[in-house]
Amino acid sequence: MPAAVPPNPSADRTEADAIVIGSGLAGLVAAAELIDAGKRVILLEQEPESNLGGQAHWSFGGLFLVDSPEQRHLGVRDSLELATQDWFGAAAFDRPEDHWPKRWAEAYLDFAAGEKRAWLHDQGVRFFPVVGWAERGGYGAIGHGNSVPRFHITWGTGPGVVAPFVRRVNAGVEDGTVSAHFRHRVDELLTEDGAVVGVRGSVLAPSHAERGAPSSREVVGEFSCRAPAVLVASGGIGGNHDLVREQWPARLGTPPATMLSGVPAHVDGRMLAISERAGGHLINGDRMWHYVEGITNWDPIWPQHGIRILPGPSSLWFDATGKRLPVPLFPGFDTLGTLAHLRATGHDHSWFVLTQRIIEKEFALSGSEQNPDLTGKDLGLLAKRIGPGAPGPVEAFKEHGADFVVADTLTELVAGMQELSPETPIDAGNVIAEVEARDREIDNPFTKDLQITALRGARSYRGDKLIRVAAPHRLLDPKAGPLIAVKLHVLTRKSLGGLETDLASRVLGPDGNPVPGLYAAGEAAGFGGGGIHGYRALEGTFLGGCLFSGRTAGRAMAGA
Repeated sequence: MPAAVPPNPSADRTEADAIVIGSGLAGLVAAAELIDAGKRVILLEQEPESNLGGQAHWSFGGLFLVDSPEQRHLGVRDSLELATQDWFGAAAFDRPEDHWPKRWAEAYLDFAAGEKRAWLHDQGVRFFPVVGWAERGGYGAIGHGNSVPRFHITWGTGPGVVAPFVRRVNAGVEDGTVSAHFRHRVDELLTEDGAVVGVRGSVLAPSHAERGAPSSREVVGEFSCRAPAVLVASGGIGGNHDLVREQWPARLGTPPATMLSGVPAHVDGRMLAISERAGGHLINGDRMWHYVEGITNWDPIWPQHGIRILPGPSSLWFDATGKRLPVPLFPGFDTLGTLAHLRATGHDHSWFVLTQRIIEKEFALSGSEQNPDLTGKDLGLLAKRIGPGAPGPVEAFKEHGADFVVADTLTELVAGMQELSPETPIDAGNVIAEVEARDREIDNPFTKDLQITALRGARSYRGDKLIRVAAPHRLLDPKAGPLIAVKLHVLTRKSLGGLETDLASRVLGPDGNPVPGLYAAGEAAGFGGGGIHGYRALEGTFLGGCLFSGRTAGRAMAGA
């Protein structure tokens, strides 16, 4: 786990070469680059020191890499050309303001296919040898989705990604290069003659809240500090459901009345409006990334805390009324396509139907805390993933979670689903018919069911066959049971738009010219340019976007 910031010999500094707002991954990377350049840095964070590393700490640690040794070892043939085809097919850039996002996408793809892995490896980052296959698409070669597996899981998950940059920032604190101020909330960017020259804000009351838990907003003082370069690396809006609904696009249907939060409440987007008042241009606010496989955390840390299931492709997916989702909306294929379809049903939830054999092989839970084997680098615990039984955190959700139904017969299962959602009538006859029809298809090596074709195809990839995709079997096979149904909710996660930036991470104004002194990185900048992903992401690209944009910003600010 990342170490705490050591005692700060420069705690009273009010002037520096650069100010970094936010101690998440993008802010830490930028600060580390500034330190390497010999610059004095003020690091500001509204939350307690326990939140060092931001959302990256909570992540599964997945990173998008192209033509890596891990891919080649598993027989995956990847290339920059194929990755570019997939990225632009997913992004579907179609707006005038996509000029800089397109250029950021091209630059990031070069990074992911080039020095990204070596740069991280030099800092001690290592990867789990099996590469995951996320966002599989299903729309043709130039449509959305990853043509090959590219989801590289960091050994140590999110904390393993964060750790090298915490070490570098801690070294800067120890030698006096960095002045770190927690519980310092920025309320205003100071400007003079159109240039950003510093910040003003509120000192919040000390808080001992654990990582992710709500902290006090009591103001106990004021502060201001100045620097010729100010970086906004404050994250997105996923913890602010009102703002999510306000920006929800019509193409995704109506916003849900109820949602789970995949990020803590302090991820509220307030710095975006503050930056806009200082002259920054916000673009693509209607582009966002929310999951449809959210389950209620039975042991929550923050309000409405949800966890995402990372599913394999075998579970049958039904809407709230018991209708099977259409092709290619299978588990793990198209996050936003599934979200748009489900929002058109008028209901806020959907269902997985599966077996114990499937949950043992195919269910993983997103988050560092839900993967103690990978996060703790515990080889003994990791070996249990290959053996019988579901991972411990998955079994804990099955036993304690509010969204799980377990039954020996399909009739009992559907009755349990209805009991769990009494306000929405479920067509039990249709669910039973779909399961029985699917089981008839499994008995042949030939099928017209494209989901069965897809899962058989997935098992031709060694990584999927080894740890990710269950051997095809009848759902009603007693030896594969019991049957399981999981009630799924919309889970907020990422903003895909943000502050428009050029390739030097300089924030642009509405006229397209840089706002002097103002930079942005990470989710606040749409991971680069104001929306590097366009409309859809390929996964493993959020942490990577923070790494790349934070590095770019830090190096640009150092040379400004």
